[in-house]
Amino acid sequence: MALLVSAQQLTLICNMPSLTYYLTASVIKLKGLKKTFAGSPIDYAKLRRDDVHVPTSRHTLGQEFRTVKAGLATLTEILPATVSQPDVAVLYCPGGAFVYGPTEINWHSIARLAQQTQLTAYLVDYPKAPENQIGALNRSLDDAYAHLLTRYAARNIILIGDSVGGTLLTLLVQRLLQRAVAELPNSLILVSPVADASMTNPAILSLDQQDIMLATAGVLSAKRMCAGPLSLRSSDISPLYGSFEGFVPTYLFIAERDITRPDEELLAQKLMTAEVPLRVVRGAGMPHIWPLLPVMREARQALDEIGKIIRERASATKLSAVALG
Repeated sequence: MALLVSAQQLTLICNMPSLTYYLTASVIKLKGLKKTFAGSPIDYAKLRRDDVHVPTSRHTLGQEFRTVKAGLATLTEILPATVSQPDVAVLYCPGGAFVYGPTEINWHSIARLAQQTQLTAYLVDYPKAPENQIGALNRSLDDAYAHLLTRYAARNIILIGDSVGGTLLTLLVQRLLQRAVAELPNSLILVSPVADASMTNPAILSLDQQDIMLATAGVLSAKRMCAGPLSLRSSDISPLYGSFEGFVPTYLFIAERDITRPDEELLAQKLMTAEVPLRVVRGAGMPHIWPLLPVMREARQALDEIGKIIRERASATKLSAVALG
């Protein structure tokens, strides 16, 4: 793992796949996730069987939690036993192809990060397609962020999202930039974000066979369910087509064997062109959202790196507060 680098540099995780990677890959294959994502229309009802909308202490790893409604969003606050900086918060938006989630791995991941960083974390549960379309999903993220602004300064809110959770948070920051007067968050951590809902990048085709989790047909089906009448290249659902001028410092975790990788690489290029502070962490041989997967040694390493980034950003808020004071 590397320290914070300039926009032109990359971090490469060069591990030979561990035995735990092969165990995790076997479980993913046995569950038939790839087969589900190969269906069009995607079987979202099957995917929702693993949803956990009402957590228990097991999901938050024994940490105190409370849930509140914030407009269209439901926010669950996770409080570690010791909170090192009460004025700093982490807002986590989980993925799920816009059609399902959160699942147990989402809860466990953000609960571990709360423990590691000793910071208050919030998981946002947003409306899902096809019952809701992208406008409602975007409004729910606006509501969640506005709720946090009643308790925290924007510069003290660190955003993290995986898959389409990363998509929604990137869109949120782009909307905040459009409003000009809106307060921007501290930074954004993206884990395998879906940058372009249209899935038209020609490089995706060769990755479809290598991806053990996702398939283009099902991903595209889910995006169409969420987009409704909108073009899949609309900047309301595909952040790749929006502006990144003035964007917040970004940390991008890219999995090598992931059909979302080609568009993430284009996203990195757009961020670099806009001179946005950027660190890219590449998971060699890794699947989609690998930092969140249970059991895998590579996942623990990547989640530890995310915890380190959050602590670095939280420490930076202290320096900012001193400067402002």
